[in-house]
Amino acid sequence: MVQLKDFTRLSFLFVYIFFAFVLEAHSQSSKISNYQLYFGIAKNDKENLILLRRFIQDRKVYFLALNPADLKTKLVSLKDCEAIETGFSALEIKFPESVYFRSIKDAKENAKKMSDAGITHSLPSEAGIILTIDLCPSEHPLDRKIFTALISAIPTNEQPVPLAISVSGTWLNKHSKDLRWLKELQLKKEIDITWINHTLSHYYNKKLPLRNNFMLDKSTDIKSEILGNEQLMLKNGLIPSVFFRFPGLTSTNELLDSICSYGLITIGSDAWLAKGQAVHNGSIVLIHGNGNEPLGVSKFIQLIISKKQEEINKSWLLFDLRKSLETEFMQHEP
Repeated sequence: MVQLKDFTRLSFLFVYIFFAFVLEAHSQSSKISNYQLYFGIAKNDKENLILLRRFIQDRKVYFLALNPADLKTKLVSLKDCEAIETGFSALEIKFPESVYFRSIKDAKENAKKMSDAGITHSLPSEAGIILTIDLCPSEHPLDRKIFTALISAIPTNEQPVPLAISVSGTWLNKHSKDLRWLKELQLKKEIDITWINHTLSHYYNKKLPLRNNFMLDKSTDIKSEILGNEQLMLKNGLIPSVFFRFPGLTSTNELLDSICSYGLITIGSDAWLAKGQAVHNGSIVLIHGNGNEPLGVSKFIQLIISKKQEEINKSWLLFDLRKSLETEFMQHEP
């Protein structure tokens, strides 16, 4: 027999999901226009917010805003704040020791190689990892067993399970059912997703060397790859984070500087499982959930199973990418 508290919980969940999908349908049917780079400050009484993007939807002006202290992004409307355009350098002067600008600095300092530029490790003193899942273009369906294994292994009182998903526009356009399934898991508070920009097209040509491939292709339109993908994410009901991951983890110093000029923090990985890289405390683990990398997925599931008891005892945890950077910088105040 269903108890009253269970019925109430189920009723609340049903209503929550229903209205969430109504709002999503509205966002997808409302055209987003004039999506552009915009650096400024949103003045209100609640919190200090940095404005990163400006756009119009339903004849109203909105901003993609960032809290520089905890790296969380959200949408705010012009009518709910006083927006002051400042430029990026002025923001750095105002928030020099914020988690945001210290993270950008760290990412730039790891830009001395073609591969894996950006932040690759966090919280080395803590027992656990940061999980990142890449959704590059693929004809295969989403590898759902990654998520079901996580939810099964992590105790209910430790859910939602924090993870970061690097999503490409090409994947979004071809996998609407899989995206809907992920959003359902998030609505049920089984997982908590940080959405990372992984470019609009994620160009790749297997016949070309790395120096001419991915975003290093001469025809790459950086503005379209970044802003175009963010706009597509918003159209699909996703809030873009302040993070960016290079396709193929391939870049140059100049390219990284270009990405940072959009106000983004580049994220690499020191534990790409399919390449046999070892996992350590604080590792930013990389697996592909697009069906193209079964070896990496298998290794990750083995890792989660092996750590299940430690997860129950809270002696080994999955960390939120944003929270891990916030905690690390708090532990190392300048």
